[in-house]
Amino acid sequence: MIDPGYDFVTPEQLRIGLYVELELGWLSHPFPKGSFKISSARQIETIQGLGLKRVRYLPARSDPPPVAEPEPPPGQEAYAAAPDGSGATASLTAPTDAQLPADETDLRMRRASAALLAAQRENLAYCDQQFDAAMQHSRRMVEQIPSQPVESASECKALVDNLVGEMLGQSESSIRLLSESTGDRAWMHPVNVTVLSLLLGKAMSMPALELRDLGVAAFLHDVGKTQLPDRVRLSDANFAPADHRMYQSHVVHGIVLATRMQLSVNVQATIGQHHEMMDGSGFPNRTRGDALGLPGRVLALVNRYENMCNPIRPSSAITPHEALSLIFAQMKTRFDNGVLAAFIRMMGVYPPGSVVQLSDGRYALVVSVNSARPLKPRVIVHEPAIPKDEALIVDLEHMTTTGIRRSIRPDLLPRASMDYLSPRARICYFFERAAEPVRSEIPA
Repeated sequence: MIDPGYDFVTPEQLRIGLYVELELGWLSHPFPKGSFKISSARQIETIQGLGLKRVRYLPARSDPPPVAEPEPPPGQEAYAAAPDGSGATASLTAPTDAQLPADETDLRMRRASAALLAAQRENLAYCDQQFDAAMQHSRRMVEQIPSQPVESASECKALVDNLVGEMLGQSESSIRLLSESTGDRAWMHPVNVTVLSLLLGKAMSMPALELRDLGVAAFLHDVGKTQLPDRVRLSDANFAPADHRMYQSHVVHGIVLATRMQLSVNVQATIGQHHEMMDGSGFPNRTRGDALGLPGRVLALVNRYENMCNPIRPSSAITPHEALSLIFAQMKTRFDNGVLAAFIRMMGVYPPGSVVQLSDGRYALVVSVNSARPLKPRVIVHEPAIPKDEALIVDLEHMTTTGIRRSIRPDLLPRASMDYLSPRARICYFFERAAEPVRSEIPA
């Protein structure tokens, strides 16, 4: 024993019920945590495949050893019936991983990493598919509003109900950065705004019915732009005064369309407030302060953030971290303090899509933030020793010695890190059930 309360066993002595602490770091084992009670033979096999000479364990947290079976008398062999019940004999012991060749052990580790990578890719693919389906739904729904407004409203409510139901069914949700989107921004924007608005509403404990109204308003907040000419609808800067007034009229057009769709008064009011500001500097009515409803305050903040990250002109985009910093430093008076504080807590200091430099000097891309534990996001780290297509998502929450030093603009990345991390030109978000992340230490 090197420390009271700890002891060691060889890999061959592992058994179900031992509480082990693996003295390994990142990318050296495939378990969610480095300390846990062994609950299956498969876990034992995996630990034995890690190449350790000894394993530390905590006797006080381990189950007592099972009662030993009496040993057979000298001269007698131990037999076991074959699984098929034929009566054929089989040895009670099998070769351990320590007896396997080194390439077999390496194969086990590669299989474990491959399984984790496949699970991560499957989860990302599911989120991508959900987002794409919502974008296609948005396009079809908006296109049929002129001829079937009430039916379009029903479809919108059904979509939002599904999102709200799935979101509320998750005790904790992570905000997930999606793959690079090739879709039209006009259809990407309302889905992004809806997802973030619903997550923020959930974080602020809004009731389910209010969340549904918020989601419908978020999904349709820009529907009035369909009534504008392209030169106004597809531009976001350098308006002539007349065009600027025309652009602002999309809010009123949206309320009119929401009325035709027979949407609730609450939904209409929230659509009408998505460009209003707490200090009265917004439009169209320069409404201020307490006259703005909570859903309108949520939607106005999320809409502004999304427009900063994904402007019509990509060259004007800023990083998610820069957008949050700019809103907090220069626009704080425009937004509700409580809503802004909740949004920053939810998104984390480094929202998904941020490019960061770690305290050990390496670069990483933030891909997921747990809204309940936002200070330590999940990232992909540029690690030259690991092929890009095999890079695992790793969780900074479980890195005791490594954190984030700073956010960095993608154009300032070294070329190798730029190619490896592939920062997104468009930032798309969806939500996923928060799960125990991979704990693995990338050697410095």
